[in-house]
Amino acid sequence: QVQLVESGGGLVQTGGSLRLSCAASGSVDSFNTMGWYRQVPGKQRELVAIISSGWYTNYADSVKGRFAISRDNAKNTVYLQMNSLEPEDTAVYYCRYTGRLRESISWGQGTQVTVSS
Repeated sequence: QVQLVESGGGLVQTGGSLRLSCAASGSVDSFNTMGWYRQVPGKQRELVAIISSGWYTNYADSVKGRFAISRDNAKNTVYLQMNSLEPEDTAVYYCRYTGRLRESISWGQGTQVTVSS
């Protein structure tokens, strides 16, 4: 099993920045994809950004140009740099890990990001 520990969430004003971190531990496959999803009460969880161990990335259209995902393969850690934050970015952000097998999927506990004007 893989365990994920997230940090970096908090309260920020419109236009501000936050940096989220997610560290994976346990039976981590060296070939994996990690990423960030977010969820607002009453809405489905949605993709924010993902990054593979080979640094292939994919972003939601709503965050392109504002957010940047990166990772440290040696530390099994993924980061999400969030700039130009808007109230619409307010959500619980969840880290996800996916190995080469479907059974390997893991989710973090979630970290709250609140953007106020």
